[in-house]
Amino acid sequence: MADLKISSLNKKTDKYLFKNKFSSRKTTKRKLIIESLYMLIISCLLGYLNYLIPNKSLLFKNFIATSEKSLLLLIDLFGHIFQLLLVIAILISFLISFILFLGSFYRLIKVLRRNSKYF
Repeated sequence: MADLKISSLNKKTDKYLFKNKFSSRKTTKRKLIIESLYMLIISCLLGYLNYLIPNKSLLFKNFIATSEKSLLLLIDLFGHIFQLLLVIAILISFLISFILFLGSFYRLIKVLRRNSKYF
């Protein structure tokens, strides 16, 4: 049985894996011109929107200070979230331990109240 060799059907080699996947048609000049006009319009629109923003130099000057403040606030936020998660974990573990405690007492009472003929 080990000497039996079955030829694999429709198995492509890795060399021809991506053959005929991409179209080989060239893009027309008209389509290239239209795409370049779209790019030009969008770049002009973005430049105009940047022009409309007031006090750009002040924004660049205060960038480092505001980024430091926001980083400190973010660290503080994660600290508070960690404390909240700890409190939630403590409450859930307390609830589970209380349920297990009540269940153990219930079983002890159930075992002790049974008739002695079952032992």
